[in-house]
Order: sequence, then structure tokens, then C-alpha cells
Amino acid sequence: MAEKMALAKAINESLRKALESDPKVLLMGEDVGKLGGVFRVTDGLQKDFGEERVIDTPLAESGIVGTAIGLALRGYRPVVEIQFDGFVFPAYDQIVTQLAKMHARSLGTVKLPVVVRIPYGGGIGAVEHHSESPEALFAHVAGLKIVSPSNASDAYWMMQQAIQSDDPVIFFEPKRRYWDKAEVDPEAIPGPLHKARVVREGTDLTLAAYGPMVKVCQEVAAAAQEEGKSLEVLDLRSVSPLDFDTLQTSVEKTRRLVVVHEAPVFFGSGAEIAARITERCFYHLEAPVLRVGGYHAPYPPARLEEEYLPGLDRVLDAVDRALAY
Repeated sequence: MAEKMALAKAINESLRKALESDPKVLLMGEDVGKLGGVFRVTDGLQKDFGEERVIDTPLAESGIVGTAIGLALRGYRPVVEIQFDGFVFPAYDQIVTQLAKMHARSLGTVKLPVVVRIPYGGGIGAVEHHSESPEALFAHVAGLKIVSPSNASDAYWMMQQAIQSDDPVIFFEPKRRYWDKAEVDPEAIPGPLHKARVVREGTDLTLAAYGPMVKVCQEVAAAAQEEGKSLEVLDLRSVSPLDFDTLQTSVEKTRRLVVVHEAPVFFGSGAEIAARITERCFYHLEAPVLRVGGYHAPYPPARLEEEYLPGLDRVLDAVDRALAY
């Protein structure tokens, strides 16, 4: 039976199901146990599964990920939480030099089924180091899978699939969407983890986004429809690997593409998308691929974040520029 639930609750239910289904699944992180996480995503799990499976760790991100690597080598499937996006960098070395490379280093004999959960992005009025979008830094590293759900249903199923993966997965959770609700059907058959999905059909231009920006793009498409413009909205869902085939099919139909993400535009994931689609769809495009994102500057104080984050007006401006060609 489908149930309407918030994205945070969907992740909680998904983790609960994984803990029930596989005794080798463990949760680790700062305050994930007794407190249930700062966003209460793991609320109640330590109470139900015990301190040996839902583990409150010291404030040491490198130690958290390093311990998870050791556990994975012994056959466990650890799911670790980095409390906020900007806290991941002490663990960056462990992630990119160990977690990402062990499979290749061992010629395929060693698998590291580790999920690294990272609440990311802005929009919640947080202080420094709490609102960043570092997904491109990890997407550049071979050996990691990078995914980000935009809604509760995807959050539920993508977490299940990430935990079941034998490869390490960086699971970016859009914290500004934690309280957005959607129908979740635990009996549904999910699609592939790295498959993009068209969430709104259109004919004049494709808006491609993932995580927190999908909702913004849907709002943009609704506003553009009032002006007689038909925009297709594509939820990429996965940053690495990226479903270029679905993206190409959409762009060949609409002939224009605007890529939207919270992270800075400069060297962001939109740059790779723009380059690949230009190669694949050169003779179909009627305008250059445009990108909308954050500025190439440190994330600002909370009172300025609305000026920093892409919103309705900035995305609509890019749409108008693309349609003007």
C-alpha cells in the first residue's frame, strides 16, 4: 500500500528495511543513534536494532569512513552518515584514495559495498560549512557512484539499491527537500538506479536537474506554460554514471537544453553534461547548452543564500535566452 511520507521519513523506512533484511547492514555516524541524526533521518533505528548496528561515532569523518572500509572488507555493508556536506572533506582522502580505488587495485577481487550519506545543498538558513554541494568533486573520481533523489519515492528505492550495490555509493540527500512529501509504495518495482526520468513532458526545451533543483525546474515549467512555452523536465537522479541516452533522446526532441544545479557553474557537473550533449546532439541543437547554478564563490551567509541559489527567475532567464536563438 502506497503511503504519503516526507523524503526524510522515506530514507528512514528504507534504512529500516535494509537493517531488517540483512544482518550485515550497519549504520554509523555522528549522532545517528540516540539523537536519530540532526534531521532525525535515523530516528528510532538504534532503539529497534541496538547500538551494535546503529553506531554513534566520534566526531571524526576520516575515522568513520576508514572504519566502514574495514567493515566492508570483512563482509559488512556499512551505511555511514556525514552530518553535513561541508564536513566530508576530512574523509575525502579515505573516500578517493581507498574507497574508490580498492576494487581496481585488487584487480576486481575486493568489493567495498559502502554507502556514504551526505545531506547537501542550501535553502535551510544554515551557517558556514552546512550548505555546500560538492558532488562534482566526487563525480570526477572513478570508482564511485554518485546519486541524489529529488522525492520521497526515489529516496526510498534508491537507498535500497545503493545498499545492495557492491560498489561504493555517495548518496547526496537534498536537505531542503527532507520535509517534502510524496507517495511511496514499498511494493513497487523500482527502475534502474542510474536511469534518468522525464517528470514533465515538453516540446520546446529540456530542463535537466537532480536533487533539490528538480522541484525548481517543475515550477519553472509551470510558469513557462502560462506564457505558451512547453518545457520538458528531466530528473537525472544519478550524477555518476550519468544517463546520457535519456538526456540525448529528450534534447533531440526539444532541441534546447538548460542544466540546473545548486553547485557552482564553474567546473560543475553541468559542464560535463553540456560538453557531452553538444558532441552527441550537435546537428539537433538550435541553441547552445546553457547552465544555471551557484556562483564561483564561497557559500554566503544565510541571509544572502536566496541570491546565491538558482531560483525561478534565474532559470526562466536562461530559458528565455535559449529560446531566443
